Amino acid sequence: MDPRLSAELELAAEPPEELVRRLYRLALRRDPEPDVLAAATTRIADSTLSRAALLGDLVGGDEFARVRLLDDAVSFAAWARRAGERSRELRAPPGSDERPIEIPWCLARYRGEPRVLDVGYAYAEPAYLAALVGLGATELVGVDLAEAEVPGLRPVVGDVRSLPFPDGAFDVVFCISTIEHVGADNERYGLDAAPGGLDEGLRELRRAGGRILVTVPCGEPGDHGWFVQDDADGWRKRFRDAGFLVFEDEVYELGAEGWRAAPAFDPAGVRYGERGPGASAVLCAELHPRTAGAVLRDRMRRLRHGSRE
Repeated sequence: MDPRLSAELELAAEPPEELVRRLYRLALRRDPEPDVLAAATTRIADSTLSRAALLGDLVGGDEFARVRLLDDAVSFAAWARRAGERSRELRAPPGSDERPIEIPWCLARYRGEPRVLDVGYAYAEPAYLAALVGLGATELVGVDLAEAEVPGLRPVVGDVRSLPFPDGAFDVVFCISTIEHVGADNERYGLDAAPGGLDEGLRELRRAGGRILVTVPCGEPGDHGWFVQDDADGWRKRFRDAGFLVFEDEVYELGAEGWRAAPAFDPAGVRYGERGPGASAVLCAELHPRTAGAVLRDRMRRLRHGSRE
């Protein structure tokens, strides 16, 4: 049989309601709202909406554009890991938030460590959580003030300022757009915690983890109530004061052409939410516990790249 005919017959045999659900899950990675499901099912059944038209509507919208951005980011990170690349100079289009930069930057730097912790997993992007599980770590743990079900990840309810883990429990820690919320007003997430303690949280990450892959909003320093923002030098100082070596970092800024690396970043006038739906700039960093060996490795890396900073 012609494979094209086989495909046509397979789709024609699919009940309209199940077809609508499948297309939504394929294109938007979610189920349709009940009223949307009912309306689309009726229109498919009475032939006032074709299957191709429904699919076209789904992939032609802004929601699918974001799904693709995140899917592309996760795929790129997987390629970078296989190639041993430490990806830099990433890009994302205008109007997007910082996730298509943060997620591949951090995931690309995973190197097969068996014990992995994610901080703030409960409200993370599903595409990112699926990618975390797909890393294949022997032990994958998520810690958050909230709890969420993620197959393949062990959830732990805990405060990053007092992690319920022994010293050196993890080889690598992911902390994407989370540390800036520690001790802040998290009412929008339905959470409550004692105020203050961001620097204490960083020290706890150093105690319990190995390498830390962290991202934070960058720009004019300020306390926004539900998070804090600092400039790049301010964040680096916080990291160093917590006992970390800033092994590698990169600032990205959202401009008219989209997200671009900003090696000569000027934080003046860079304010959260003024250029897009999230941060206007972000600092991505790999932190190592400051030990004699880590300092030596960092110096050797800088010499290989012709930098004496």
